[in-house]
Amino acid sequence: MKKIAIIGAGGFGREVKTLIDDINKKNQEYSIIGFFDDKLEKGTIINGLKNLGAIDELNKVDYSLNVALGIGVPNIKQQIILNLNNENIIFPNLIHPSVIMSSDAVILGKGNVICAGTIITCNIKIDNFVTLNLSCTVGHDTTINDFSSFMPSVNISGEVKIEKAVYVGTGAKIINQLEIGKNTIIGAGAVVSKTLPENCTAVGIPAKPIKFH
Repeated sequence: MKKIAIIGAGGFGREVKTLIDDINKKNQEYSIIGFFDDKLEKGTIINGLKNLGAIDELNKVDYSLNVALGIGVPNIKQQIILNLNNENIIFPNLIHPSVIMSSDAVILGKGNVICAGTIITCNIKIDNFVTLNLSCTVGHDTTINDFSSFMPSVNISGEVKIEKAVYVGTGAKIINQLEIGKNTIIGAGAVVSKTLPENCTAVGIPAKPIKFH
């Protein structure tokens, strides 16, 4: 079994732990050694696993270790990855056994976390460190760039281009043939019917930018 650790022991980190447990129920693939979390004292027990230390301690690991991002905020994910420079660290794609994913031209990068109930159709490119939380859908010919995160029950229609580090809140919907600019935040329950610029927060039905950041 491959050793794996989880970055972040908060709510989503613990959900990633359960995702790995479910993968192991189908095929004994991973041995979870614990969490790495800056906010907890080393040795703290979380859901039966130890906090092994601060995140930067991963740079000292001298053996091959799989690592999963248990964090959903795009800019935090990006900063963590920029600060990790250890060639012993491997970032696998973690895909829940219940995920429905086409074998037709679906391309995945590394470090993606795809949670239970998600459906991914055909001709889709998902880059690196993308989070698709529970019961999301991704339609044909969609591209999702690095570090983007989608909360439960987000629906992405076909031919959508999502740029780097986008955050989409629970239950939001993105209509087909749109582009979402980098670093944009889409509020929970929003319906996106027009292309959104970068660095904005958009909410409502239809979704409109309410501020820029």
